[in-house]
Amino acid sequence: MKIRVIGAGLAGSEAAIYLAKKGYEIDLFEMRPKVQTGAHKTDLPAEFVCSNSLGSLDILSASGLLIEEGIRLGSELFKTAKECSVPSGNSLSIDRFGFSQKIKERIDNLKNINIINEKFDNIDTNIPTIIATGPLTEKTLAQNIKELFGENDFKFFDAIAPIIEKESIDFNKAFYASRWNKGSDDFINCPMNKEEYENFYNILINSERFPLHDFEEKEIKKLYFEGCMPIEVMAQRGKDTLRFGPMKPVGLFDKRIPTEFKKNQFYAVVQLRQDDKMANLYNLVGFQTNLKWGEQKKLIQSIPGLENANITRYGIMHVNTFINSPKILNSHLQTKQYENLFFAGQLTGVEGYSESIITGLFAAINIDRFLKNKQMIKLTNNTMLGSLIEYITFQNHKNFQPVNANWGITAEVVDDKKKLKDKKYKNTIRSKRALDEIDNIIEKL
Repeated sequence: MKIRVIGAGLAGSEAAIYLAKKGYEIDLFEMRPKVQTGAHKTDLPAEFVCSNSLGSLDILSASGLLIEEGIRLGSELFKTAKECSVPSGNSLSIDRFGFSQKIKERIDNLKNINIINEKFDNIDTNIPTIIATGPLTEKTLAQNIKELFGENDFKFFDAIAPIIEKESIDFNKAFYASRWNKGSDDFINCPMNKEEYENFYNILINSERFPLHDFEEKEIKKLYFEGCMPIEVMAQRGKDTLRFGPMKPVGLFDKRIPTEFKKNQFYAVVQLRQDDKMANLYNLVGFQTNLKWGEQKKLIQSIPGLENANITRYGIMHVNTFINSPKILNSHLQTKQYENLFFAGQLTGVEGYSESIITGLFAAINIDRFLKNKQMIKLTNNTMLGSLIEYITFQNHKNFQPVNANWGITAEVVDDKKKLKDKKYKNTIRSKRALDEIDNIIEKL
């Protein structure tokens, strides 16, 4: 039987190798080198386009646990990354050219993988297919996906906001409220006086930004719109712009402070909105940003109540595309509308190298089982991979945006009905339960 894999990046290469080893004939479409993305530098598969690090190998870290889950599930790319590792402490960093070259050799040695260096423009939903074209999906294929699923289900994003772990917020300063007390108290609010706001503003306007690729800078200038403008760009319009925009204090009252109802209590307020169904994670409303991560941390921790904030996702800005996975995908990474069609990698709304690799593997495992009329694999949010997939397929997101592996999306750890506070002990329990579940899945495979 023949399977199409579209895109020979990290997710596509992982999927193609797994399925070829299962005996399928694979048509692996990769438009490079005939058509370049602007970010890639070579024509090799599985190219690392930015950093050369997959993160920590410590299984008590979110990235380390995700890598270990992938290794146990049989990932060829994680195995190769270890073979091509370079010294970087406890992180898994690679010789990026050597890594891609080895993946090319492994693909070439699998005679049932047919590499087609052409643009892929038209999805045939009757042919088993994994789409793994990544965040820079070519515009013709992007249009084809829009036609299949709807114009609003394929998105650009140019800037996303940081996410904070709720348990790291100081509620002696922060408080729950909605503007003008309308509805339930859904937002966490961090109030500022004039001195605190001016300190925040000075940090913001003097912070360094990540450089953009030339093609990204051109595109992003076209994409700016008022509802998604980076906070540093808004701040350049004037000192009080944020106070009349995302940080306006109007209608927000801390009920612990006696006051007349219509009297403003604060000079500025930072609001945080629930980001996951378990209410462990909150994103900073209106804080889309392209500041360097160290600068973001300094800025966020200058906000009253967030001095010790645990940042589980930093803001980022670049030209990117992703599907509306909560509407399109089920928990197997199969599309709800077309049973032969699966998606993997950053196009699904996961961020990061490891996340791309392991979703490519997961989609491959499930398309194999689907074609063999076997029950497809589903993981719980006790695992890091299961948590990622649950996050990107959770249907009640108010504003779905990409995410990477972090502890905040996993199931909470409780002991005698109380949340555990010791992070190392808690992560030890999290890692053990995750790997136990993965080992049980491996027995089924």
